[in-house]
Amino acid sequence: MKKWTWIGALALLIGAGYLGFQQYKIYIPGIISEWREPIGENRPIAWAQGPAVAPSGQRPPNVILIVADDLGVNDISLYGGGVAGGAVPTPNIDSIAKQGVSFANGYAANATCSPSRAALMTGRYPTRFGFEFTSIPAAFASNLAHNDGDSPYPTIYHEELNRDLPAYADMGVPNAEIMLPEILKAQGYHNIHIGKWHLGEAKPLRPTSQGFDESLGIRAGGDLFMAEDDPQVVNAKLPWDPIDRFLWANLPYAVYWGDSARFRPKGHLTDYFTDNALAAIEANKNRPFFMYLAYNAPHTPLQALKSDYDALPQIKDHTQRVYGAMMRQLDRRIGDVLQKLKDTGLDNNTLVIFTSDNGGAWYTGIKDHNTPYRGYKGTFFEGGIHVPMMMRWPGKIAPGTVRSDVAQHLDMFATIAAATGARLPTDRKMDSFNLFGTGPKREVTFWRSGHYRVVRAGDWKLQVSERPNKVWLFNLATDPTERVNLAAKDPARVAELRKLIDAQNAGLPKPLWPGLLEGAIRIDVPLNAAWKQDQEYVYWAN
Repeated sequence: MKKWTWIGALALLIGAGYLGFQQYKIYIPGIISEWREPIGENRPIAWAQGPAVAPSGQRPPNVILIVADDLGVNDISLYGGGVAGGAVPTPNIDSIAKQGVSFANGYAANATCSPSRAALMTGRYPTRFGFEFTSIPAAFASNLAHNDGDSPYPTIYHEELNRDLPAYADMGVPNAEIMLPEILKAQGYHNIHIGKWHLGEAKPLRPTSQGFDESLGIRAGGDLFMAEDDPQVVNAKLPWDPIDRFLWANLPYAVYWGDSARFRPKGHLTDYFTDNALAAIEANKNRPFFMYLAYNAPHTPLQALKSDYDALPQIKDHTQRVYGAMMRQLDRRIGDVLQKLKDTGLDNNTLVIFTSDNGGAWYTGIKDHNTPYRGYKGTFFEGGIHVPMMMRWPGKIAPGTVRSDVAQHLDMFATIAAATGARLPTDRKMDSFNLFGTGPKREVTFWRSGHYRVVRAGDWKLQVSERPNKVWLFNLATDPTERVNLAAKDPARVAELRKLIDAQNAGLPKPLWPGLLEGAIRIDVPLNAAWKQDQEYVYWAN
């Protein structure tokens, strides 16, 4: 009897230990990262100083490319919306369009961040050089693979492909690609990166190895905006989201300055990045500069300043209120950047561009990010890729201009090159159109992630998916929100557009790293909504 009691107790201890390990193993990647690379204390940033006096005569324009992270088309108030039914106006972001041009058909290059940013920096479809999927660590993929909740459509985890996965630091844009700051450097520009990178962490792939003279920010997908227990922060955790649980367990509160070891920033990252952008503008006011200001807001983890949260008591839902507070802060600080251009006399000679890397995310639980469009981040429905896109350049762009032609992240490369007099690469296929030019406009554009492939040609848009095995055909001229699937009624057009997709994909290289996961994302409801069998969905490969 005593023997079996002892064995039972041992089994109980082993079982408890296993359950404890399962509960806390999510923290292991962050612990290992902290052990390998401890986070140092805050350090001052000294931006390289340009000339003390501006050169006489006409000088090339400065360029500031501002990219928000997971910001949906309805998160700003320009189009009559805004967070929580307009409770959070965004007058500063809106002013870029009102004082310049907005593109009614502005598109992200992909429905997730890394490939979109690769397109922005290279002017090429990322699939041309194998950058098909957003880079994620293997531990992150493994965690997501076993967290389906009540979904009737389980995540597909290609664990066998782990053998083909390079080191996470090597998952980025190859150094052989020509990035935007490299062609601007040839024109005498000083190139500055501030904020998110997510295009490779290994030294040959970092901003300072890809044309940027100075870089301050986060190399991977994201970090905490503030320490979780900071008295000035209000956090909103998303218990329904396995991505969020992984982020809170593992993300650091840290930044890099050039090739330095990581260290703690000061305050909320949106403020920290903006304060340094203002200092960098001041340091470079007497020479032409290009600034890639890549905020990680309003991406999760959701963390807002208490002062902004307290200013929005009319928003009753806590998650939406924190999100709205992050948008309030982001808009205010972009306003500070615009004001700095005025204060330094650079306003009339600076091209300012604002966009988002993709649409609002399904996992926040906020359903109106992308209203009136269907779909979320991770889908090629309009909600996932139809993003704010606007430019301001006093004296060059007429105020209040609205363009209906298709503009794509890819087109930032040729547009900025034309504005600055830089030369486009001639030794490779470029996919970028000059949006200010008199030449051809973009008639056809493509999106792809694994088996999920999409083309827009003129007003027609075809989406082709293997999981589910389905085709969607929409006429965006009459149905811009993709409500009426015409595929069954117009098989000839489906066949015609399929040929365009096939021709685009012919001869493309295989991905630089495999997509380990395929997960179901519903088109019309966020992650925290109850699953129903009749809900439309698509499997997103990454």
